[in-house]
Amino acid sequence: MPLPDPLAELLRYFEPLAAERHDLGSGPVLQTPGVNVLALNAAYVAQAPTEAAEAELHTFFTGHDAPPLVLSPYTWDGQDVGGLRVGRWEAGADAASETVIVEQVSRLQLSLWAAVLAESYEALDWAGLLTRHFAARLEGRRDFALLLAYAGHDPVGAGLWRAEGEGGAMHLWGTLDPAADAPLLNAAAQLAGGRVRVSLPDASPLHLPDAEVLTFTLLSGR
Repeated sequence: MPLPDPLAELLRYFEPLAAERHDLGSGPVLQTPGVNVLALNAAYVAQAPTEAAEAELHTFFTGHDAPPLVLSPYTWDGQDVGGLRVGRWEAGADAASETVIVEQVSRLQLSLWAAVLAESYEALDWAGLLTRHFAARLEGRRDFALLLAYAGHDPVGAGLWRAEGEGGAMHLWGTLDPAADAPLLNAAAQLAGGRVRVSLPDASPLHLPDAEVLTFTLLSGR
């Protein structure tokens, strides 16, 4: 089954960053052992739940000793571990912050970038693993750019922009202060034409017109 646009968009963005891809009847699966990014360890499933699909997914994840995590526009039986609103962000779509500055930084600052990203998800202990993983996956990739947001001299946000389509995409990002959200997204949009495709967590107060919703679900045990 062809993936709907937002699901295909996230798969296209995250696949180069994943360690493995597996194609099942119910949809493609990305796996990245040792890295705690949900989108790098999920099945991208376009269909509504069926017993056959659930059985196939459980068999796969059990065989790979991995949590049975599904990203889908449909509600699956299990624990909701986070929703995403996927859409287009226009530069200046929210009031700019006078105290937050965003810079495109070189790969030499990858360890700082990874530390900010990890801390934004309350997982600072993962910073070293993220640094090593992204150092390997981004080597030679000129289509990705690192962004860091600063409040004064303190880093408060990190994002990974990718050149693709019209305006690029930034589906992997995080901030330590909500005041840095809009400036970070605006900076990504300004890299190419004033617009960028992004994912907002379901708790974000920011607005994406015509956003489509996807949900990460940890499937119930069998």
